Amino acid sequence: MHPLDVVKTRFQIQRGKTDPTNYRSLGDCFRTISRTEGLFGFYKGILPPILAETPKRAVKFFTFEQYKKLLGYATLPPGLTFAVAGLGSGLTEAVVVNPFEVVKVSLQANRNVFTEQPSTFSQARQIIKTNGLGFQGLNRGLTATLGRHGVFNMVYFGFYFNVKNIIPVNKDPPLEFLRKFGIGLVSGTIASIINIPFDVAKSRIQGPQPIPGETKYRTCFKTMATVYKEEGFLALYKGLVPKIMRLGPGGAVMLLVYEYAYAWLQENCPFGFPDGVRY
Repeated sequence: MHPLDVVKTRFQIQRGKTDPTNYRSLGDCFRTISRTEGLFGFYKGILPPILAETPKRAVKFFTFEQYKKLLGYATLPPGLTFAVAGLGSGLTEAVVVNPFEVVKVSLQANRNVFTEQPSTFSQARQIIKTNGLGFQGLNRGLTATLGRHGVFNMVYFGFYFNVKNIIPVNKDPPLEFLRKFGIGLVSGTIASIINIPFDVAKSRIQGPQPIPGETKYRTCFKTMATVYKEEGFLALYKGLVPKIMRLGPGGAVMLLVYEYAYAWLQENCPFGFPDGVRY
């Protein structure tokens, strides 16, 4: 699914329609990258997600369960509990993944042929050498990443588990699988639509600035306001189509794997589960 992420980022860092290098459409973007950067151009920035994906997903689902357990002591309605636990897991996940995102976006924004661009580790070293580890360096755009992941997980988990509890369980395993997949697909799609302004802000902050040496995009909400003022409301939804194409089905698969793996572990884990962990 990474080529869709590259295309999404390219659209999000475009400013206005007057630039002759802008991509006119989704198909034009795919054709241009293929022609000028080669097949491997679609895999720019692939190493940071590979390195981050396992700890990122582990943090997402582990913290979701822990926040859900803690919220069990509060008097929140069950439906709200899922959403708040999702918000907490997204904020925690964002802190873990943000440095990887900074490196990934800087590589994805590079339009050189794949063989001419810097390696992941040299790019990371350059960012640290130039701007350090803080909010101007390897943790640039943290507030936008917090918003992106917090909002996504809040909607993603909140919608999925609430709707799943409303729609009756189907006794036929294939139909039950399709029920969960459909709810997961809608969850990932709705979450992507709602959180994409944060995603655009993150790409603008972490990507190349309009004028080298000058920082135009600094904070999350100020960046959103600037994009809205200069490019219009729809600019906050740049890259939405490839994002939905990636995270709609991807989100469904992720939740299904989580649910079935979790159920299997509950039944087969030789060490058992402590009291209060089952849901």
